[in-house]
Amino acid sequence: MKKPHSTVMAFDFGLRQIGVATGNCLLGTATALMTLKAKDGSPDWRVVENLVAEWRPDLLVVGDPLNMDGSASDLSALAAKFARRLHGRLGLEVVMVDERLSSFEAKQESRERGHRGDYKRSPVDALAAELILRTWLAENT
Repeated sequence: MKKPHSTVMAFDFGLRQIGVATGNCLLGTATALMTLKAKDGSPDWRVVENLVAEWRPDLLVVGDPLNMDGSASDLSALAAKFARRLHGRLGLEVVMVDERLSSFEAKQESRERGHRGDYKRSPVDALAAELILRTWLAENT
């Protein structure tokens, strides 16, 4: 019998920034954690390994940036490659979750919280990762 997941870590993949969130399946909570710098979609893997060692998730979730019609976007293949690299480096189960409109929703939520919209100084990638994780939690807990 498969052990239920308790802690999950989610990633909002991007070429220059990757948002990270963590969640608790027992409580159904998700929290934006941080935004990692990336170069062509590749983060500093030591930072990722340290985050995973600190939070000890049972599962990793990566947002799949599908087109609005549900077809794969240009970025989808790169997000899937990132997910495979996470699995290969960390040995944890990784699942892809439809993230259509998560960045749009994150920017809207950030504005509602009073942020001015300077996303270069205050990126919303971690909040987008939180929204991706909320989607996964709603579908799986």
